[in-house]
Amino acid sequence: MTSQTPPPGAPETAWDTTLQELRERLTAFAAARDWEQYHTPKNLAAALSVETSELLEIFQWLTPEQSAAVLDDPATGFRVHDEVADVLAYLLQFCHVLGVDPVRALHAKIDRNEERFPVGERD
Repeated sequence: MTSQTPPPGAPETAWDTTLQELRERLTAFAAARDWEQYHTPKNLAAALSVETSELLEIFQWLTPEQSAAVLDDPATGFRVHDEVADVLAYLLQFCHVLGVDPVRALHAKIDRNEERFPVGERD
């Protein structure tokens, strides 16, 4: 897999950025452009769906082997990184507008799945 060079001002290791920092940056970006008026739950859910579809479009006709190597091509790799960024941005904005803590929600979902799908059982 390839990695992307961090943009100016971004931490060297992106994993060092918190979701809170990203949310604050996105909120400031939207506020500076007076876009909050458009950031309703419905609009953000629709935008999230569109961006997820754009990510899927990159993989649409690829074989499993081609899809595993998608980041080997710089142009396609850039598109993947760009669409992942769009998906994450809209998800974080959606969560902010509705007051959903995405980390807490994911922990709760994993907990439920661990109960639903115990190790060693197959369905």
